[in-house]
Amino acid sequence: IMNFLPLAADEKVTSVLAVPKGAAREALSVFFVTEEGVVKKTEAKSFADVRRSGIIAISLKGKDRLVSAHLSQDGDSVSIVTSKGQSIRFDEADVRAMGRTAAGVRGMTVKKGDVVVSAEMVPASAKKASLLVIMNKGYGKKTDMEEYKIQGRGGSGIKTAEVTAKTGEIIGAKVLTGAEAEEEEIVVISKKGQVIRTSSKEIPSLSRATQGVRIMKMREGDSIANMVAL
Repeated sequence: IMNFLPLAADEKVTSVLAVPKGAAREALSVFFVTEEGVVKKTEAKSFADVRRSGIIAISLKGKDRLVSAHLSQDGDSVSIVTSKGQSIRFDEADVRAMGRTAAGVRGMTVKKGDVVVSAEMVPASAKKASLLVIMNKGYGKKTDMEEYKIQGRGGSGIKTAEVTAKTGEIIGAKVLTGAEAEEEEIVVISKKGQVIRTSSKEIPSLSRATQGVRIMKMREGDSIANMVAL
């Protein structure tokens, strides 16, 4: 990545977005979410000309860090999940477009000791969607997005999983839409290099306030590092 963007020693890449060319680009925005629940929306065309040294995308306050950046458009909704098992869903339109250097607004109230670990867009075109959550001790589950009613931004949200000593905290979440909810494959990677690949249809759909099931058996001292959907 250093061939494209010179990063400071304490920086790392959070998201890589493919932005379509042409007129479609005009209707798109880049939606940012931070660990402390701050959200920001900036028109994608604001990033049309980026110099080699990079440009400011969001101003972060204190020790806050950017969690994710996604492309969004009118009609989409935003799903935010924290490590302690809280989740909020609100309309993308609740956040007005801002300039690149703006700091953003409150998207979710995050309690002390908790942090946002995932933010995903729920497309307006999706007729069916599920939220997949993965915990750091190898547990996970899917929950129908209909269980996450759209709220106003800024609240503390509702429980998305029962986080216990057995499950560990949530390390990530993914919105699966349409056929993807049953046909995508999930790759889960541990911090010590173990990998498991499973079909999303093998992960049960459960209600929000449940622990989920074991997706990957962890060796002693190991934990989940990340997961991706293929």
